[in-house]
Amino acid sequence: MDVFHALFLGILQGLTEFLPISSSAHLILTPSLLGWDDQGVGFDLAVHVGTLTAVVLYFHRDVLGLTRDGVQSLVHRRFIGRGNLAWFLVIGTIPAGLGGLALLDLIDNELRSASIIFVTTLVFGLLLGWADWRPNKGRAIESLTWRDALLVGLAQALALVPGTSRSGATITAGLFLGLSREAASRFSFLLAIPITALAAAAKLLEVAASDVAVDWTGFLIGGITSFVMAITAIHFFLKWLNQVGMWPYVVYRVILAVIIYAVLMH
Repeated sequence: MDVFHALFLGILQGLTEFLPISSSAHLILTPSLLGWDDQGVGFDLAVHVGTLTAVVLYFHRDVLGLTRDGVQSLVHRRFIGRGNLAWFLVIGTIPAGLGGLALLDLIDNELRSASIIFVTTLVFGLLLGWADWRPNKGRAIESLTWRDALLVGLAQALALVPGTSRSGATITAGLFLGLSREAASRFSFLLAIPITALAAAAKLLEVAASDVAVDWTGFLIGGITSFVMAITAIHFFLKWLNQVGMWPYVVYRVILAVIIYAVLMH
């Protein structure tokens, strides 16, 4: 992988990982549209590490507090502080974690086609718009229950299918459950931490078990650029959330679906 490809894909991954527009779809479609070779598992690991570092750093106060309260709640066998939210994040991670283990080969080999990405990009984009348009979205993140966490977790598991968007699916589920835009987005970003860590660990094991040499230049460029762009995307997404809502991303997904259909399916 040359420097330009690594830089471009790192920027693309960082921008799209936490916006509700599907990073997996963009990373799959870009080589197809531009005639590039697949970036390889080593690069995938690098960008996962970059985006994981970004979300942990941006929410470091939440991460430290939730970890502390979650451990104390386990020790004392009752919720302490925000210990309930910490354990709701665990509950929300289980469906995607199990789904990833059970369906990884199917996802990698059968569900990366342009036709599937066209459908998921369009359908889940329209669902996001519907969820954002509906009234009665005022619940705070403190009002979450284990049932809410499980339903959002099931939505996250659906996002294993390329084109769905992990953040898009989880925010959509949160909005349908009556959470405010801010609460749904914050829970989605916090939920990204454990599942991204699991994905990075899986990629690390894959790299360790393979005989393919790691392209360290591409690895570093991809990791650093994805980190910078991810932390920027999170900051401005949350800053502009109430002003612009979800509709710019809905419109983008519809346009992207049209491009996929016109260019890759005809």
